[in-house]
Amino acid sequence: MKIKMLIATGDNDYAGYLSNILSEKYADMFDTGVCSSGERLRGLLSASRFDVVVLESGFVNSANLRSVQLPLILVDGSESSSHSDGEIKKIRKYQRISSIVGDILENYAEVNKGLGLFGANRANITVVWSPSGGSGKTSVALACAAHRVSSGKRATYLNLENFSSTSVYFQENGKSISKVLEKLDSNVRMLLAAIRQQDSGSGISYFCGPDSYDDISVLSEGDIETLISACTVGTDELIVDLSSQYDSRIRKIFDLADAILLVCDPSSTSKAKLHQFVNQHNIFGQIQSKVVLVNNKNAKTTEPKIDKTVQLPLVQSTDPVSIFKTLSNGKFDC
Repeated sequence: MKIKMLIATGDNDYAGYLSNILSEKYADMFDTGVCSSGERLRGLLSASRFDVVVLESGFVNSANLRSVQLPLILVDGSESSSHSDGEIKKIRKYQRISSIVGDILENYAEVNKGLGLFGANRANITVVWSPSGGSGKTSVALACAAHRVSSGKRATYLNLENFSSTSVYFQENGKSISKVLEKLDSNVRMLLAAIRQQDSGSGISYFCGPDSYDDISVLSEGDIETLISACTVGTDELIVDLSSQYDSRIRKIFDLADAILLVCDPSSTSKAKLHQFVNQHNIFGQIQSKVVLVNNKNAKTTEPKIDKTVQLPLVQSTDPVSIFKTLSNGKFDC
């Protein structure tokens, strides 16, 4: 389901530029129309129903906006979007188009609580986990995401570690994922689409880390399921990076996953914890068919109960981005 949007402005150059970008880059999200006069605006609103109308303040008195789910006023200057009772919400005219799109989606999610958005294709979900900390799990998760991108897939990275390391790998100049976690009873798919970033170097889509440790730690199993299910929209592959503890929330994520990458490094601690999980934990038998053993840092671990293995080298670098990009050349398609 696309959002039907109308742009009303007397600035024909701006209207043409904005509508062209929306048509080229956001065609799966918006069905966009443009008008440049109050009379034309009145005619369009009387003849058709629009989900969103973005208009200059001079057009407000020309329009009957009662049937529009979300009217937004384009404003000049540096003032940020604001809202007061009885007033129409505002968005800044001169900012990056991606920021305008984000503002529109975030505001629209508040007035449209339904989950429908841009079709309902579900991404393949790959979970990356290890019972041992320090095994290189995040590097493996990002390497897997980069590998998917290089194969022509749209890949999204979701970090659900207790302490997020996203800022080490990507610029965090967008809105925090906490903006979504605060509103899990809203249209979560649309809110996520509003804050999703894309790394220009790797092509991986991602979300900026939470504002607080508690924003992730307090999520319930139901919250986790809502979040992950919403993240599967608008991408082909969802790579979920998890903390190393095991609890009922991790179990829920395992249930949702299509594949589970179990990461092991060469240390005796990592091998021992992996062996214990595989052979003593009753959950393993239920997820066994999904599991791929990832021998990271040139580990040589074998587990008879795991048929599929990915072998990754030890990368001699102190740059975390260089490490995951090098590892992305591994054979993750198993």
